[in-house]
Amino acid sequence: MEMASPTSFPFRNHDLPIAARIDDLLSRLTLDEKVSQMVNDAAAVPRLGLEFYNWWNECLHGVGRAGRASVFPQAIGLSSTWDTDLMSRIGSAISDEARAKHHQALRQGNRRINMGLTFWTPTINIMRDPRWGRAQETYGEDPYLTSALAVPFIRALQGDDPRYLKIAATAKHYAAHNGPEVDRFAFDAIVSAQDMEDTFLPAFEATVREAGVESVMGSYNRLNGVPACADPWLLQTVLRDRWGFEGHVVSDCGAIENMVKAHKTYATDAEAAAGSVLAGCDLCCGCAYHALVDAVQQGLLTETDLDRALTRLYRTLFRLGYFDPAEVVPYSAIPIDVVDGAAHRALAYEAAVKSVVLLENDGILPLAPDLGHVLVTGPNADTLDVLMGNYSGFASPMVTFLEGVVASVSVGTRVGFTAGCVVTGSAIENFGMVGWEAIGADVIVACLGVTPKLEGEEGDTALEDGGADRRTLGLPGSQERFLRYLDTLGMPIVVVLTGGTPVVLPEDLSHVRAVLMTWYPGEEGGNAVADILFGKVSPGGRLTCTFPHLNADLPPIGDYDMSRRTYRYDATPAKYPFGYGLSYTHFKVGTPSLSAELITRGESVTVLASLTNVGAMAADEVVQVYVRNESASVRVPRHALAGFARVALAPGETKAVTITVDARAFTVVDEEGQRFAEAGNFTLFVGHGQPTADSQGLSLRVQ
Repeated sequence: MEMASPTSFPFRNHDLPIAARIDDLLSRLTLDEKVSQMVNDAAAVPRLGLEFYNWWNECLHGVGRAGRASVFPQAIGLSSTWDTDLMSRIGSAISDEARAKHHQALRQGNRRINMGLTFWTPTINIMRDPRWGRAQETYGEDPYLTSALAVPFIRALQGDDPRYLKIAATAKHYAAHNGPEVDRFAFDAIVSAQDMEDTFLPAFEATVREAGVESVMGSYNRLNGVPACADPWLLQTVLRDRWGFEGHVVSDCGAIENMVKAHKTYATDAEAAAGSVLAGCDLCCGCAYHALVDAVQQGLLTETDLDRALTRLYRTLFRLGYFDPAEVVPYSAIPIDVVDGAAHRALAYEAAVKSVVLLENDGILPLAPDLGHVLVTGPNADTLDVLMGNYSGFASPMVTFLEGVVASVSVGTRVGFTAGCVVTGSAIENFGMVGWEAIGADVIVACLGVTPKLEGEEGDTALEDGGADRRTLGLPGSQERFLRYLDTLGMPIVVVLTGGTPVVLPEDLSHVRAVLMTWYPGEEGGNAVADILFGKVSPGGRLTCTFPHLNADLPPIGDYDMSRRTYRYDATPAKYPFGYGLSYTHFKVGTPSLSAELITRGESVTVLASLTNVGAMAADEVVQVYVRNESASVRVPRHALAGFARVALAPGETKAVTITVDARAFTVVDEEGQRFAEAGNFTLFVGHGQPTADSQGLSLRVQ
């Protein structure tokens, strides 16, 4: 029995190296106590002064599920900004709030779930299929863009202190977790070695090698027959041996139990738990690891195996300063008034404005604020869930689209409102009332689209019959009927779309004059959208996923072959392509050039160009660089994003744009999953989006 005060134990001495502190702590734990620390709700050990700790916390686009916090646009909206600096600033703001909320909770004696410092964010799975319900949590369909946005976000979340982590970020869900949701607990993703290295692994590699992410979450699915959380190839060979990952691995919630219940790859929880620990999964979100006591007693693994996992877990907690006095941890002094404060609200507004993508505009936008009569309608006009998406907190206030329009128009403008229809289903409000409200309207602002009731995680959605995935990319039936009714009124319609995945409108409507894709825009969504509608700012968001013309253009959602998916491989003409977005002004890219036309394998190259705003309004443009391999010996993408820059320009202003294309853009992946550089010819395209048949390219030779 320990007689010394818990505060005198060497593991409490913050002057000692972390390794020595971990060794001391592990030497004091019994087998039962060790196992109790390997689940997300880690038990208190009073005799050692260890408090209860819940590893489960979320901050996908703001501190989530923990009450009051700033709410930034959902991840798919953040990606549509194409702004790496903004991602860094948002990551810093979120981690400020996370730290402040954590320490305030401790002062209140609150150690519950969602009040800790280990955050299961970001989701860096590729939007392989636009119907996937969790696609809203991703940064879109491109591995390069996902990496470019995730790395600064994670760095900002974790901070730059040489000793302490600000918070611990988690790259999830590793790997090849991209739907279908309805079968996610038992699904076996059959993925070729080439697709694995070319599409599904690059963002995870970047978060480890470039961002130093502290944690990785294993996914629910099997990968080619092996449960991801018990896959030694994924967790040891690739993650730790090849990439040099030093942090800890956590299972997705219930994933270990489902190896027995759903995958049926193990007969008992003890076997599943032992197999997962031995493969490299250190922490179980769920209860299966409680069976590790039995597993050790049965000889399925040893206590030394548990110590290896616990060493990784405690490394994270020590790096967070969890056992150290608050006065030596720099982040413990962040004041509570940063939470949902004015500076973060301004940042949420900036992010919302930058995330909105203008899909269509025949010149009706921007609207004049002194119109005589504006009708705001649609089931998403005055609701909060379309601002938040999933994994959200609650800001005060949350500004709806209706509120934004009301605040933007002249006091002499009449604003009418009626929801008009429900989100989905057959119930429709009185069309006569809508028609009466529309009489004399100069414009109808129809707020339609998808909501978190229709897409999300399996089990979280209330109204979708696709198991949280979308069966169709069109408007839900009631909304399409309502929009067709509005079209018969003969008045100009501006459609404001919400959703975390593509929403495709009918093409036979006569009076839809403009379409905005707003995603789930966060607490300032209403103000941001209204300021775009009325021309206070120009839209500058660009799509990070392809909007197809037809659902029939998509392969079955369970097919993981990438040869017909995303803009990189699918040549099917899109309604709106990856990288697309309109503006209220016009830009001209000057004749670009390369820093060299001949490089050696392993070298990067720099693209030089000028960008001019030739219109009459200040606006942002996203200059995009795509690479096409003209002489590859193996299958390669049609073309692939390899660099970009978001540039703000005043009317008439010209700026020089310099974009470095990394040597990785000139590599290929063979059928065995080996990535290598080979000599050959490449074409680089510089412009406003993907190359077209008329695009002029820059030739590059790699030797």
